[in-house]
Formats: sequence, structure tokens, C-alpha cells
Amino acid sequence: MSRPEDERYTELVSYDCLVIGSGPGGYSAAIRAGQYGLKTALIEKDPKLGGTCLHVGCIPTKALLHTAEVWQHMLHGAADGLLCDNPRLEYPKVADHKQKIVDKHAKGVEFLLKRQKVDVIKGYGKLLGKGKVEVATDKGPQTVEAKKIILATGSEARMLPGLTPDPEWLLTNIEILNLRSVPKSLIVIGAGAVGVEFASIFHRFGTKVTILEMLPRLVPVEDEDVSKELERFFKKTGIRSETGAKASGIERSATGVKLTVTMANGKTEVMEAEKLLVAVGRKPNTDQCGIENTKIELDRGFVKVNGNQETAEPGVYAIGDIVAGTPQLAHVATAEGMIAVAHIAGKPVTPINRNRIPGATYTEPGIGSVGMTEAQAKSAGYQVKVGKFPFAGNSKASIVGLHDGFVKIVSDEKFGEILGVHIIGYHAYELIAEAVAAMEAEATVETMRNTIHAHPTLYEAVGEAFNAVYGLSINA
Repeated sequence: MSRPEDERYTELVSYDCLVIGSGPGGYSAAIRAGQYGLKTALIEKDPKLGGTCLHVGCIPTKALLHTAEVWQHMLHGAADGLLCDNPRLEYPKVADHKQKIVDKHAKGVEFLLKRQKVDVIKGYGKLLGKGKVEVATDKGPQTVEAKKIILATGSEARMLPGLTPDPEWLLTNIEILNLRSVPKSLIVIGAGAVGVEFASIFHRFGTKVTILEMLPRLVPVEDEDVSKELERFFKKTGIRSETGAKASGIERSATGVKLTVTMANGKTEVMEAEKLLVAVGRKPNTDQCGIENTKIELDRGFVKVNGNQETAEPGVYAIGDIVAGTPQLAHVATAEGMIAVAHIAGKPVTPINRNRIPGATYTEPGIGSVGMTEAQAKSAGYQVKVGKFPFAGNSKASIVGLHDGFVKIVSDEKFGEILGVHIIGYHAYELIAEAVAAMEAEATVETMRNTIHAHPTLYEAVGEAFNAVYGLSINA
């Protein structure tokens, strides 16, 4: 016999702060709330904590990218005097190593939450409005109430209309990470960070890779010079890249997948491969979390927030991939979580500055960027002055044998303001840190020119690029 509809809501567990979603933004927010002494709970629908980033995103992908880099050193170590006869790639062990890293960090998240006395509630959370959340658990529905709620439900891969992921041939980031063997051939639709990273991984493992991008260039959010350099490198190393290309007629074939590609010049080509990876972006998980029970406002499925991460529903905040106007990056989610919790706890808040968010793409060569591209700066009306330094002139790049790429500084000619920094090269995603700190501190090109850079280091190239703004770099 079923209970009356309102009976399940009679005994409520109450918290100061309730977080829905345990991705980087969610678990970081919950930990910080615990540090501030707030009675906190975290709701998570999946069996393990950590969200997309930890389980099927950032961490496993970067683990594979690291292994791909090591594998390349084994194959091409002769130049360094390291002779490795008949090297062998055992991909199941590669996959197992990746999973061990993921599992270790998932346990770490669990430990950190426990240390801050954060209650973890396993189940699917749905907003009911007025500070209440219903959680569908294994034991039935449970209702939790909180003074403040943080929505951190993340995102999932978009799929092309009419298609459904299939581990045998049609992959998203989830299925491709579960492969137990290296495909002989792979077509990637989408040349954003996800697409080019997987292309870089499997190309180095020996897969024949083709990338299809509907827009005019690879990594289209990056500076145009960076896009050109990545395409040049991919072509040099054997990755086929077709921009301005549209795929249609996608179907499973006897050997994998078959599709028709309309090229930028209007010509068509039938392509076949063992696997197809769809990497055309991610959609926010906001359609089944009870938005309709609140005053939360959406923009194409994304949640509108103010500088404190507050939504239009009193007491409800939103962070991470579901937020309108900020990029879907794990470090952005974490930063937004810190803002939301600080506001909840009555601490000082510094809102997100869109031009201070670093972008990082872990291809070979890597990409790191912050601030405006050259085109954006000109469009904004700045008198732009550019400095550019190639890694071909960097001693450390010579030592590691990786000369491709450059550091590009976009600055304001009148005041020397740093408007943007764009790096493509070995470990560019690490090198961008100096530029982010400089821009956050409102340092000028002159300040960075006079900053001493250790020798021999890769980050010397950043100092040389700042000097190049005035035509004063030494090694180029």
C-alpha cells in the first residue's frame, strides 16, 4: 500500500549547505563549506565520487596522454642514446594503470569529505523549491532541507541527432576510455579540446586518425596562430585534419563505421574507420534536477547566475558546467564553488573574471592560453602590440628535442597592459601559469620583461616573448 504523497516529507534532515553533484566543483565546495564550519551534505547519484572529470574526463585522459608521451620517448630514444629494441605496447595494462589513478583519487575525495565531516548522500537529487531537495535513494525517496543549496550537476557529451553511443563503433569520451585495445583507425568529429586530445593519444599509439571540424579551424576558441600551428604539426606527424567539413550518412559498417564528408570546397568523400569518436561539445545536466520547481532562469539549458553564483531562486547557487557564460572547465567549477561557499559563509568574494581563466589542451604540442586573442583585442578597440617567440630558440626545448610551437603575447601598445597570452609547445599548459598570475596581478609587459627567468627552462620562452613585444628578444 502506497503512502500519502506528503508522508515522505514529514521527517527532514537539515543542513547549512547542501551540494548536489560531486565533480571538482561540487566536492571542493563541500570541503570548503566544512572548513568554514558549516553543517554540510553532498548528494551524488553515481557509485563513486569525483564526477565526469575524475572518472571519464580530465584525469583518465591525461593519464593516457602521459603514457602516449612516454611511449614516444621509447620509440624515438635513439637520438638521446637510449636504444630500446622491439618496444611493446600492452594497451590493457595502459588502461589498467589509468584506472588505478582514477580509483586512487576517488578514494582521496571520499577521505577529504569525511575529514571535513561532510555527509555523503547516495542518490539522485531533485530540487523541490523552498530549500528542499528530494533524493531518490536505494531505500526510497528521502527529503533533505538546507539553508543554502549549491547545484553542481555537471554536463554530458552531446551526441549527433539520431545516433546512440555504441562501444563497438560509435564512441563518446566514456566509451573511448573503456577501450581495451588500440583501434587501427579512428575518425574524430569535433576539433575542440576533447577531440584533439584523443586524436593525439591514439595517433601516438599507432592509430590512423582523421579529424573533422565544421568550423574553419582546429581548436576554434584559441588564437588563430595557435590553430594554424596545431594543424601544421598534425599534418607533419600524420594526423589528417579537415576543417569546414560536415559529416552525414553515419552508419555502422562491416569493419566499423562509414560516413560521407562534405569538404570545405564542396567535394564529398566517403570515409571508413574502425571507430568514430563524437566530440561536438557537452550539454548541461539541468533537465531533470527540478528546475521547474524553482525560479531559476535558464539560457539554452544553462543556469543564469550573478557574481556570487546565486541563481534567481533564493538560497540556490549554481557552479560548473551548468553555468551560463563561463567555459566548461574543471578549474572554473572549483573556482565558482569557492565563490559560492564564501558568499554563503559571509566571507569576502571575488567574482570570476572571464579574461583570467586559463585554458589548457594536453595535445602534442600542448596548448595554454589566457585572456583575449589578437582578433578579440583588435575587435575590442585596442591598439594591439604583439610579441612572439618560437621554441626553436629555447635551450630546454633543444634538450628535450621538442621545438614546435611558440609563445605569443597580445598587449595594449599605449599602456603595456597584457591582454592575452597564447602558448603552443611542450608543456604549454604548465607554462601558462606565469601569464595568468601576471594578468591577475595587473603586471605590464615592462614588468614581465624585467622579471628574471631561470636558464635553461621552457618558461624562459615566456620572458623572451614579453621582450619580443618591443623587438628585444635575444634568442630569435
